[in-house]
Amino acid sequence: METRTELSTIGEFGLIKLIDSKFQTINPETIKGIGDDAAIIDTAGKELVISTDLLMEGIHFDLAYTPLKHLGYKAVAVNVSDIAAMNAIPKQITVSLGLSNRFSVEAIEELYEGIKIACDEYKVDLVGGDTSASRSGLVISITALGTAEKKNIVQRNTANTNDIICVSGDLGAAYIGLQTLEREKQVFLANPDMQPQLDKDKDYVIERQLKPNARMDVIYELRDLGVIPTAMIDVSDGLASEILHLCKNSGTGAVIFEDKIPIDDQTYLVATELNFSPMTAALNGGEDYELLFTVKQEDFETIKNMSDISFLGYMTNDVDGVKLMMKSGTLINVTSPGFEHF
Repeated sequence: METRTELSTIGEFGLIKLIDSKFQTINPETIKGIGDDAAIIDTAGKELVISTDLLMEGIHFDLAYTPLKHLGYKAVAVNVSDIAAMNAIPKQITVSLGLSNRFSVEAIEELYEGIKIACDEYKVDLVGGDTSASRSGLVISITALGTAEKKNIVQRNTANTNDIICVSGDLGAAYIGLQTLEREKQVFLANPDMQPQLDKDKDYVIERQLKPNARMDVIYELRDLGVIPTAMIDVSDGLASEILHLCKNSGTGAVIFEDKIPIDDQTYLVATELNFSPMTAALNGGEDYELLFTVKQEDFETIKNMSDISFLGYMTNDVDGVKLMMKSGTLINVTSPGFEHF
C-alpha cells in the first residue's frame, strides 16, 4: 500500500521546503530563486520575455486519464512553447498551485517530478510560486521568463506579403489523442469492468495529448542557421486559428495548400477509426504546440533541409483572410472557432 502523507502534516512552509530541496538553479541569470519575497533575475541588458498560463482541472485537463507526472511536464512545456514562439530562450519559471484536500504530499511530489523533468529538458530554473487551498480541484498557474537579444525577438505582427509559411512537426495528433482518451473514459463509466482499448497504434496520439513537447529544438536550429523568422506563433488552438492570428496582426492574407499540411499516419488511422476528419483535427484541434512561422523567400534555401519543417504556403496582400487550396484545385476560405475559453 502506498504511503499517503496529508499536506496538513507539513504545512505550506514544509511544502515549499520540500519543493526547494528538489530543484537547483542552473542559469547564471538566476541570482535568487525560492526563499525570499521575490526572485532576482539579471537580464544583462537583454529583452525579458514573460508568459503565463493557467490550467484548471475539468477545463484544461482531466485527472481520470492524466497522470500527475505528465501534467507537471505539460504545464511547463506549454509555457516554454510561448517563449519559443517569441524566438527567445526560456530561463526561469514560477509555479503556483491551488490544491484541494484530496491531494496528498506524495501526489504533489509526483506533479513536481514531472515539472522537474521539464525543467531539466528545457534548461529552466524554478524560482518561486505560491500555493493555496482550492475548492474547485487542482489549479496550476505557471509563469515563464525568457531572454533574447532585441534583434532576435519575433512577434505575430511582422509577417510580410510573399513570406513563406512554415510549421514544425505534425498537426492534429493531440486532438485525436484527446478524443481517444475521452472515448475510453466514457466506455469505463458505462462499464467499469471494460479494459481500456489503448493499444500501441494509439501510443503516439495519446503521448501528444498528455506530454507535448515545446519545440526549442527548432529555435536553436534556426539560430544555428542564422535565420530569424519574420513572424511566429505556437499552435495551441489549431492551425487555422493561429494562421488567422498571424494574418490579422500582420495585415496580410495567406494561401495554404491542403497537401502540405503535415499529419502523422497514426493520426490518420485513429481519426478514421473515430469517424473524425484528420484535416479538421489539424486545422481546428489545437494543443499540438508546434511552431508556425514565416520566413523571407530568400531564406528558403537556408532552411529547406531542416528535418522537421513543412512549407504550407505563402502570405498574400489579400487582407480578406486565409485561403486553403484543396487537392482538387478548389480555393476555400479558412475559418476557425479555435478553442473557446468562455
